[in-house]
Amino acid sequence: MLHAPVAIQSEILADRFVLRPLRRSDAGLIGVHAGDLRVAQMTQDIPHPFPPGAAEAMIERANLDGRTTDVWAIDGSRQGHAEVMGLVSLERLDRDQSEIRFWVAPAFWNTGIATEAIGALMEANPQASHEIFACVFQDNPGTARVLVNCGFEYLGDAEAHSVARGANVPTWTYMSKL
Repeated sequence: MLHAPVAIQSEILADRFVLRPLRRSDAGLIGVHAGDLRVAQMTQDIPHPFPPGAAEAMIERANLDGRTTDVWAIDGSRQGHAEVMGLVSLERLDRDQSEIRFWVAPAFWNTGIATEAIGALMEANPQASHEIFACVFQDNPGTARVLVNCGFEYLGDAEAHSVARGANVPTWTYMSKL
């Protein structure tokens, strides 16, 4: 049975940042980071070039009462970092399952931000999921390492479409039981 969407999305504290719901003021930084080809081509759904208004539309969808996906900004401003270092989302699936997706701005690659963000989200388990799935393009081993470091186990190979690449791309699928 599909979980009923909820309107309230809480903040999740980590050591170096807070995961918080998106706000309108995030549009500029989301546009800059999502507009970077290095980010877009490692996601399924970010187009490149990133069109005007896309960040605002993303923020509006993320704040709808009837949404099925919760999106958090990785906000390091309390510790003197950027307000948006990346985004993390959880999509509600059926049978108490979710799918996690995330990206981190290139300036923060190889700093442990992604591992800390995914770890904090998994610990908080805001959708009360029993299983969380993730899909990673096979030419992105860094993201696969993040998932393994956060307790995800490899399930198998598949493929997914990348809007930025305009092609289907081989993937690795992972799962974590909570």
